Amino acid sequence: MPELPEVETVRDGLARHVLGRTVSAVHVHRDYSVRRHEGGPKDFAARLTGRRLDAAVRRGKFLWLLLDEGPGRGDDALLAHLGMSGQLLVRGPAARVDPDAPGELCGPDPVAAPGPGGWVDHPHLRVRLELDDGSALDFVDQRTFGHLAVPDLVATPDGAAGGLGSARAVVPAPVAHIARDLLDPAVDRAALVEAVRARRTELKRALLDQTLVSGVGNIYADEALWRARLHGARPTATARRTEVGRLLDAAAEVMTEALAQGGTSFDALYVNVNGASGYFDRSLAVYGQEGRPCRRCGTLVRRDAFANRSSFTCPVCQPRPRPRRT
Repeated sequence: MPELPEVETVRDGLARHVLGRTVSAVHVHRDYSVRRHEGGPKDFAARLTGRRLDAAVRRGKFLWLLLDEGPGRGDDALLAHLGMSGQLLVRGPAARVDPDAPGELCGPDPVAAPGPGGWVDHPHLRVRLELDDGSALDFVDQRTFGHLAVPDLVATPDGAAGGLGSARAVVPAPVAHIARDLLDPAVDRAALVEAVRARRTELKRALLDQTLVSGVGNIYADEALWRARLHGARPTATARRTEVGRLLDAAAEVMTEALAQGGTSFDALYVNVNGASGYFDRSLAVYGQEGRPCRRCGTLVRRDAFANRSSFTCPVCQPRPRPRRT
């Protein structure tokens, strides 16, 4: 699933390519992709048509496009959650079918024939927003775990900006329970350290708890734990404040580095708005590196089952905590 760096890469692309554009038409190709929108596909399209895209905002793994306000219009936003394979692809006017350049700027594996809008359609196109300059914003989702919706906005409890990309102190209602992420300037790091230590769980599970700190998923949790020389099974209650602070610093550091490289792509399922993949996977120290030598000590990286997924650690740099005696 895309984590903070991947989603931020998409948000940045949207901010550069679609802001200021007005939605001229909406085509929902698969109703399931707007299943979280309370009014259904017709209401989804009605609430977007004629609206201007004013800001691209992200908190953790969620991103949204603020819509213009006006008479008869709600204070709402186009909310996107990419799920396992969701993509937001910007189609410029030049991407319309041309005998000399078919499929230009399309995502991976386009079908051969143009769709009704004149673009070569991606085989997993779920929703298309046509924009007033002749471009389009496509939501593509192979595994259909992602979704789009147009929810109302609510005030942030702390009065600070809702997320990166806008100074407005609002978030979409479905995101209200999502905590701030480690790259958010409004995050209270000292309070977060105490919240982690009070959670009575394990360090990795705390990092993955989006109501505690958002944006971190399985990949960057493993990388941060390795950098901090801590095992994910370490009880949060036994972690010192300095250790939790070191872990949070490592998570912020690894996500910042990944962001600079466009995120982590293992296949064609994660791309930016122009269809290009990130390449931080080449920099991963432990995630997916089972049986390879640790970059720090040379010990072979170990893989363990974790919550229907996997955890990757160095047995020497990250010794597993001993079971507590009862």
